[in-house]
Amino acid sequence: MPRCFWCTDDPLYQAYHDQEWGVPLRDPRALFELLLLEGFQAGLSWITVLKKRERYREVLFGFDPERLAQMSDEEIEQRMQDPGIIRNRLKLKAARQNAQAWLKLDDPVGLLWSFVGGKQLVNHFSERSQMVSVTAAAEAMSKALKKAGFTFVGPTICYAFMQASGMVMDHSTDCDRYAALAG
Repeated sequence: MPRCFWCTDDPLYQAYHDQEWGVPLRDPRALFELLLLEGFQAGLSWITVLKKRERYREVLFGFDPERLAQMSDEEIEQRMQDPGIIRNRLKLKAARQNAQAWLKLDDPVGLLWSFVGGKQLVNHFSERSQMVSVTAAAEAMSKALKKAGFTFVGPTICYAFMQASGMVMDHSTDCDRYAALAG
């Protein structure tokens, strides 16, 4: 099956590419999880995060923002000892802070999707050189999220989030998923 250039032969990565990446997502909990995972990914490869995603679900209360917002400093320190996650204190504290900020939003799904006009943007890239890592929409999302109290939401993270959540469909035109999602 032809896939995007970035998809390696790792079965976990291929399943993610084939079933999740670029599929429009509007479930609040799933969007929240993905936003946090993109923050955990900062400076690392996405496959690293994918391999740790199930453990994150276990130690971060299933990405329940209400419970995560109440995570104590002691609970953060306990998680710093867990080799099943990326042990970065700043990123764990950011997860708690982002949960608190998420809960203050009236309509987080509507806010996030507003940066693409409420509907999926479809790009038609045939070459790797055409792909971008930041757009004006990602910059606007980053600015709005930071103003709302979020952290680890820079423009590059926001664009990766937009791609992953299907707000932007960036499968290359030679990828099998392009036809399925661009329609």
